[in-house]
Amino acid sequence: MARLLLFLSVSAATLLHFLLLVSMTAGLKPRLHRDRRNIRPNIILVLTDDQDLELGSMQVMNKTRRIMEEGGTSFTNAFVTTPMCCPSRSSMLTGKYVHNHNTYTNNENCSSPSWQRQHEPKTFAVHLNNTGYRTAYFGKYLNEYNGSYIPRGWRHWVGLIKNSRFYNYTLNVNGARREHRDRYPQDYLTDVITLEAQRFFRASKRSYPHRPVLMVLSHAAPHGPEDSAPQFSSLFPNASHHITPSYNFAPNPDKHWIMRYTGAMKPIHMEFTNVLQRKRLQTLQSVDYSMEQLYEMLVDTGELDNTYIIYTSDHGYHIGQFGLVKGKSMPYEFDIRVPFFIRGPNIQQGHSVPEIVLNIDLAPTILDIAGIDPPSDMDGKSVLGLLDVGSPGNRFQLNKKSVNWRDSFLVERGKLLPGLLSDKQEKSEENSLPKQQRMRELCDRQELHLPCSTSGQKWQCVEDPSGKLRLFKCKTEGGGTKDIFLKNRPISIKTQRYNHDEDCSCDLRPLSFAKSKMKKSFNKPFFKKKLKSLKSFSRIRFSRAISNSLPDDGIHSEHIFPLGDGLRGNNSWGALMGEGAWTKSDREEEISGSGPAPEDAVKVTQRCVILSNSSVSCDSRLYRNLQEWKDHKLTVDHQIETLQTKIKNLREVRGHLKKARPLKCDCKRHLSIKQLSKLKLKKKLKNKLHPFRRGVSKGKWAWLEKEQRRRKKMRKMIKRIKNNDTCSMPGLTCFTHDNEHWATPPSWTLGPFCACTSANNNTYWCLRTINQTHNFLFCEFSTGFLEYFDLTTDPYQLINSVSSLDRSVLNQLHVHLMELRACKGHKQCNPKVDKQVERRDKSDLHLYRYSIDRSVERPKKWSKVRRPSYKPLNPIWDGWKG
Repeated sequence: MARLLLFLSVSAATLLHFLLLVSMTAGLKPRLHRDRRNIRPNIILVLTDDQDLELGSMQVMNKTRRIMEEGGTSFTNAFVTTPMCCPSRSSMLTGKYVHNHNTYTNNENCSSPSWQRQHEPKTFAVHLNNTGYRTAYFGKYLNEYNGSYIPRGWRHWVGLIKNSRFYNYTLNVNGARREHRDRYPQDYLTDVITLEAQRFFRASKRSYPHRPVLMVLSHAAPHGPEDSAPQFSSLFPNASHHITPSYNFAPNPDKHWIMRYTGAMKPIHMEFTNVLQRKRLQTLQSVDYSMEQLYEMLVDTGELDNTYIIYTSDHGYHIGQFGLVKGKSMPYEFDIRVPFFIRGPNIQQGHSVPEIVLNIDLAPTILDIAGIDPPSDMDGKSVLGLLDVGSPGNRFQLNKKSVNWRDSFLVERGKLLPGLLSDKQEKSEENSLPKQQRMRELCDRQELHLPCSTSGQKWQCVEDPSGKLRLFKCKTEGGGTKDIFLKNRPISIKTQRYNHDEDCSCDLRPLSFAKSKMKKSFNKPFFKKKLKSLKSFSRIRFSRAISNSLPDDGIHSEHIFPLGDGLRGNNSWGALMGEGAWTKSDREEEISGSGPAPEDAVKVTQRCVILSNSSVSCDSRLYRNLQEWKDHKLTVDHQIETLQTKIKNLREVRGHLKKARPLKCDCKRHLSIKQLSKLKLKKKLKNKLHPFRRGVSKGKWAWLEKEQRRRKKMRKMIKRIKNNDTCSMPGLTCFTHDNEHWATPPSWTLGPFCACTSANNNTYWCLRTINQTHNFLFCEFSTGFLEYFDLTTDPYQLINSVSSLDRSVLNQLHVHLMELRACKGHKQCNPKVDKQVERRDKSDLHLYRYSIDRSVERPKKWSKVRRPSYKPLNPIWDGWKG
């Protein structure tokens, strides 16, 4: 009986335990599908490279359009503020215009140390990472990213080193370099980053189911070299979306200088554009397939209803427009318009928004989705205000309050002119950091902590006994690696202060400044060339190299002056160093590890000389005795101060002599009547010169500057001829294409050709406006040239109609453009439309081409426009500087 009761009790306990497990399992099973009102959403940004909107690239991406356009909201007026890769991507990360983050081109300040110090710590990834998001980046980052570091704010990093490629590239995977070859699919970049993104997302949701995820998938497509996946290489044989009314519309004498310089395309160029368009569309098919994989992953993990997906491109592209074979960087619609889609919780499906959306709005929008207030220094605004995300019921109300949004924005490319720069002192303070702070940030790199014995190691970061970080260059001797701590290398003077030897004796005698006579000393072979090319001896700047034996700590960076006429090659080493300065034993020992003193040394101070190899050597006792070192350094400082004062006084005397120049004597009174008549005739002929030539003749150095420019052009031409460079034109960016350029089908078989498409100095600032009454583009180029296009009647920007505008209208456009060029923060860069209208006087509104009472509807068809004959444009207004 007892055994039966024991059995029943054990069975009951087992059954109770089983029921408890079942209930717990039932409670845990749908934990990924439970109510998410208190869980922040995931964010996925999909970014393409060089994808156009005007040339029909989205028409072949059916999966993406079904997911993003039909399942979300599309923005029909999405633009970028700078149509270049690195500036536009920097604006996306920071939410700022180019003139506020200073990345003007794909080379200058693109992923530079200045960018890493000032702007990279302020990207949207840093803000989301600090608030608990699991951030990850996959694909192309910035054009000049070299893979030496992981940008701040990214927990998981798979960044492409340098520019876009599909095969034969290197990735930085969480700090480790990983090389990829040309195998498909394991090396194809689009598939690689898609697979890496899926792995990260699934692993994050398994380990941290309640932590939101931010992912950026930055694809290389459709950027060159346009290598498509094998299964898509036969698609779109008759692609013709790129043939728009502006295709091969050339020449363009009414546009800026590049358009006037380049003419119509040749037949080989036109055939190339057809093949290029086909290959670009083929590369986008892999992106289209990637979007479907991401969508299915979100459905499988149950995260689709809690994830915002944003799809856009860094800028547009042109293929044959205005006779330009290919490229970007132009201020026209085909280069600045981009696709822009958003889908996610409470986002209306199949909806389109006509308001202007920019790439600088991307960072504030992502912060707003994450529940973070965008910083005030961001120039963009969150687009969620256009979507009514917080209250989805409002979109069905008839009397919905209209959103006050921008109707104009700035399109800029290039730097501000030097004469227009302001706040130079503020910029210099912003771009500089204390030396030790910069050294700490530099020494954070892992590769600088490896010993010099490591193969290929060039620099090593070491902390000295005083606690300061120092950067040493690893040097090789005899084929082997020399470590920085070898005994035959002297340590720095500052370090010696903390390493007192037992024999260290401190000389506490009063300081005495050594007096030395300064005499002019010229090395004749050196100074003859200098005196011929320079005005005065005061402009001569001596260059020298610090000796390898001297510590590079800034202590030995004296100003060097040529002193002593008979001190080179004639005096003995003891005489050079001064009477009684050294003993015989001191004279025999090696000086600073550089060996016995040579005879051609130049004496600078009583105890230091400059050797023939431009290095500095001093009395060895200066490196051993701290007090003597202090005395001599104070002596050098005193001499420098004395010389600077003397130079300042001499400059004042020179300025006085210029002002007190005596008048020329009147030589005419000594001339005869015949000589006077010849002089008057010569003056009369001079006055008949053209005003431009007369101004050149008056310029003292105009002829020299002209000659220097001519010689510079000649040197460039000779260099091109030597390098057999037949595809270069002055001031233009040209490219060559041959049968070996594309490694994947479809191949190019028509042979090599050359084409010039852009210029490095194509600097402009444009005002783009779209509202109920106006739709125009107004541009000011750095050369002073103006362009104005009315896109209501000329949507393809064929005719520059700036000459038809009234001068007062141009003044208003110029003022508005200048305000945007100097704006900082979203309040200045997004002026409210209603306040603008209130500020305008009604008497000025009739000056615009379209009045307020004009109907909002615009004609779908545009009338044919006659090509104007070439007539030079007159100056628009007085005092125009560009």
